[in-house]
Amino acid sequence: MQAGWCDVGGRLLLVAVFVSTSVPLLAQNGTDNGEWRSYGGDIANTRYSPLDQINADNFSDLEVAWRVKTDNFGPNPEYNFESTPLMVDGIIYSTAGSRRAVIAIDAGTGELLWMHRLEEGERGAATPRRLSGRGLAYRDNGASGEIVYVTLGYRLVVLDAITGRRVSSFGTDGVVDLMQNMDQEIDPLAGEIGLHAAPLVVGDTIVVGAAHVPGSAPRSMRNTKGYVRGFDADSGDRKWIFHTIPGADEFGNDSWLNESWRYTGNTGVWGQISADLEAGIVYLPTEMPTNDYYGGHRHGDNLFSDSIIAVDIDTGERLWHYQVIHHDVWDWDFPCAPMLADVVIDGVERKIVAQPSKQAWLYVLDRITGEPIWPIEERPVEASDVPGELLSETQPFPTKPPAYDRQGVSLDDLVDFTPEIRRRAEEIAARHLIGPIFTPVTVSDPNGVIGTLMLPSAGGGTNWPGGSLDPETSIAYLYSFTNVTALGLINDPERSDMDFIRGRARGIPAVDAALNIDGIPLIKPPWGRITAIDLKQGQILWQVPHGETPDNIRNHTLLQGIDIPRTGRSGRVGTLITKTLVIAGESGGTITLPSGEEGAYLRAYDKMTGADVAQVVMPTQASGSPMTYMHEGQQYIVLAISGGGFPGELIAYRLPER
Repeated sequence: MQAGWCDVGGRLLLVAVFVSTSVPLLAQNGTDNGEWRSYGGDIANTRYSPLDQINADNFSDLEVAWRVKTDNFGPNPEYNFESTPLMVDGIIYSTAGSRRAVIAIDAGTGELLWMHRLEEGERGAATPRRLSGRGLAYRDNGASGEIVYVTLGYRLVVLDAITGRRVSSFGTDGVVDLMQNMDQEIDPLAGEIGLHAAPLVVGDTIVVGAAHVPGSAPRSMRNTKGYVRGFDADSGDRKWIFHTIPGADEFGNDSWLNESWRYTGNTGVWGQISADLEAGIVYLPTEMPTNDYYGGHRHGDNLFSDSIIAVDIDTGERLWHYQVIHHDVWDWDFPCAPMLADVVIDGVERKIVAQPSKQAWLYVLDRITGEPIWPIEERPVEASDVPGELLSETQPFPTKPPAYDRQGVSLDDLVDFTPEIRRRAEEIAARHLIGPIFTPVTVSDPNGVIGTLMLPSAGGGTNWPGGSLDPETSIAYLYSFTNVTALGLINDPERSDMDFIRGRARGIPAVDAALNIDGIPLIKPPWGRITAIDLKQGQILWQVPHGETPDNIRNHTLLQGIDIPRTGRSGRVGTLITKTLVIAGESGGTITLPSGEEGAYLRAYDKMTGADVAQVVMPTQASGSPMTYMHEGQQYIVLAISGGGFPGELIAYRLPER
């Protein structure tokens, strides 16, 4: 390996170039043997399974095979159940319930086999990342297998996969305290650090990220740092730590002016992590630093925030990085795992990493060198007029693939079902600052501009479910939602020692700040969509609205007599790819079904055309991402559902038995 510097838009980027040809170009093939052994199906996070028993011709025949309610896996029911379960050797594994228990259930019947819980007292109650989280990891240890997960109170636990008992040789009786040995002092109750995501098991290393309290109005500019660590999977010993905010003598420290690196926190990895075991690389998608919308206390580009960082699996050594937002004040940090694949581009087979984003750009890089597959241009952006703020003069703009959802707000984006609705939408927009992507946040003024209209919102574009990637066709599939938000800043010394936090100035009525017309969203539909992107060409193959039109739009008094096409719905939706289908559940609440009942659809689309080929009814919205497996000759699709007073469940579908 050779390292060198390259100039990217006036910024020096350190890249590591493997000059040897000994690293083979092996495709990431999705799941194996009809199982689902990792959160994203495989450690490349392709969410692809080659199973094809369930297809377009029979998808609508799917029946409920079993349901597992999670009400009793905690002191209170959970209404936001986000887990993606695993299936290994005929057993389903998942986190479940408000105490984040781990459960093992029979893959054919849903029968509970065992349950593990860790009582954490005050520490569990004080966690910033509550409920059951998004899942767990499996390790093939050559024996009975192991289940690896992170507790509410930020502890790493390893269990025997067959018995559910803690593995005593790991850490202290199966537990490693993640608030220890983190190169900083952390108060177990006040440290405000935890994790929703599943850890990543790659070879003999367990990689763990960090998450914090949502940061729109932090109490202080000082916060816990979100360092990432690798642990020995046998002993639990720390193998390495990566300082996502570099210390005094580390590369990138000079991007934190006025020694702001000393007190600034966050900049962790709160989403999933991917790895290329053959190349020996882990890919870390990082979040932004403390304060999502004001950076006046952390001038500079703030490495390694909003970056894809490639580190060595065994040592944690940085091989390369690519920062996609300099000095983020829009909360557009990376929420999900990058996807890995081997793709023929311009006649050359390339090993790529494709990172979905809240901005609705898919950043595509060479995963060995970090170089963009297609040019990413540094372009000038507007300066901020917020006192003390100092934004970067330029930001990276990918040239390919094109954005897969709308970016920025103009008058053309405003809803226009009727002239009256359009007039009212323009009145709302007139009270806000509008402009292209990277338009600065403003100070909220009761006598002037309320705030900046931002699209995509801080929730995305794409959020934590991420995307999926078909390794056979080199097509990526991404759900995104189109939702505008208003960002205003206020000074409030009683709430924070920062000069500005997010808020609405006193004297602005809530009705003036509302971004809807009697419940009709301010921005034109579709409000949720699935996009297919051909990575061989860097082009959008197709887009379709995902989700039926909500009842409040379909039955709205202002829209009577107007033909409203399917609008799609906002939410957080994961896509599953099989041999022939794209499968995704509807989120964003329920609708009134033709039967008169409340529910939502699990939908199947043709992979190549986006045609809506079939659907089955779910009792409520999808809240987790679907997965699939084969068990005793039958293919199953399983996903988490919950919300709107409906406690979390795992629900499994299969075809009728012959």
